[in-house]
Amino acid sequence: MAGNKILVVEDHQDTRELLDYNLSAAGFEVRTAQDGTSVMDLVRTFQPDLVLLDLMLPGMDGLEICRRLKKRPETSSMPVIMLTAKGEEVDRIVGLELGADDYVVKPFSPRELMLRIKAVLRRAPEVDEGSGQPWEREGLRVDFEAHTIEVDGESAQLTATEFKLLSELIKGKGKVQTRDHLLDTVWDTHFEGYSRTVDTHIRRLRQKLGAYADWIETVRGVGYRFKS
Repeated sequence: MAGNKILVVEDHQDTRELLDYNLSAAGFEVRTAQDGTSVMDLVRTFQPDLVLLDLMLPGMDGLEICRRLKKRPETSSMPVIMLTAKGEEVDRIVGLELGADDYVVKPFSPRELMLRIKAVLRRAPEVDEGSGQPWEREGLRVDFEAHTIEVDGESAQLTATEFKLLSELIKGKGKVQTRDHLLDTVWDTHFEGYSRTVDTHIRRLRQKLGAYADWIETVRGVGYRFKS
């Protein structure tokens, strides 16, 4: 995982330098930005594998940057981890609804952040149930190896986290999968408050499945099940 490129967008110099130091020491190639105005140009030239994005930035805030990244086809699957000094749940949920893959609330430990980064970078989709062939049903087609999905013949843009979540649901189709299980297998982590993160990503995934949204069933008080 060392050698991956990470773009750090953080306006506080001390935090920016701390992140640069720790990430570089871990073997990542790092670029930094201190405001939102230069981010899109840096993304185009640097082509990072992951963006660490502060929420409160001068010029353009982190939510708007995340919105723009997820709107563009060439960057829609680029992983984003939000950094925010705000502890309110609503700020985290808004970021996740825009497509962010994870969030870390300041102050954070460098070790915890490194674990989160590595977990997000590991979220390449697993192959399907052993055949290596695309999975198809009616108008939904999922190619696990190519990391692509088509809904009624149209390509749908999923983040790495959304794709891995869909993969896990399909692999266990017909079975109820608890939020705890999905946290362990998709997020590879189990931090307090993450059950709401699962729900937010399920909601985004359903939106992208269009007419097939109800194939992901909610089992109240337990978790989710993909129709068999």
